[in-house]
Amino acid sequence: MTKSDAVHAHTSSRVVLPLHDVEPGAAAYAALVREQIALLGEDPDREGLLKTPERVAKSMGFLTQGYAMSLDDVVGDALFQEEHENMVMVRDIELYSLCEHHLLPFFGKAHVAYIPNKRILGLSKLPRIVEMFARRLQVQERLTEQVAKAIEEVLEPRGVGVVIEAFHMCMMMRGVEKQNSRTITSALRGVFRDDGKTRDEFLRLAYSSAR
Repeated sequence: MTKSDAVHAHTSSRVVLPLHDVEPGAAAYAALVREQIALLGEDPDREGLLKTPERVAKSMGFLTQGYAMSLDDVVGDALFQEEHENMVMVRDIELYSLCEHHLLPFFGKAHVAYIPNKRILGLSKLPRIVEMFARRLQVQERLTEQVAKAIEEVLEPRGVGVVIEAFHMCMMMRGVEKQNSRTITSALRGVFRDDGKTRDEFLRLAYSSAR
């Protein structure tokens, strides 16, 4: 039997998966993962791989759960009237996402700040907004802009600043294989963009977190 015949045999054979507790969409995804395993030249029926398609389907469902989230759901009723006029910042928000080009992880930290305009947001909601957009197929540049735009939409603040620092496995595991390269992106809106002192204060606080 040639390798191509063997691959065909794997992909056309009966799918043996414990799918009783998997949603229909996940079951279809698991079947595709099984086919991928066969196309890589592996035997999806060997013991160590039998449950791999189901595990991958579940993990991808978790890693991309941001598609099922909306900004309204994430923010809820955590908007409060407040006369506070100084910068509010949550720094070192851990994030994990998937590069849409290679489906490999990138991970790092987000530093998010805004200057209120008579309304503030519950502090836990800033990490939740980051999480909602990170748990999708992403590029870091778009992720940074989406977080800034969402906060601007919800609060209509005087300004928003977002900095993301991340390591990309698509650069570390493959391609140029640079293990210590870090990508930094920023989005500045309102007074963070237009006022030099405000911008400098935000960037100083954000980058002071670098280890």
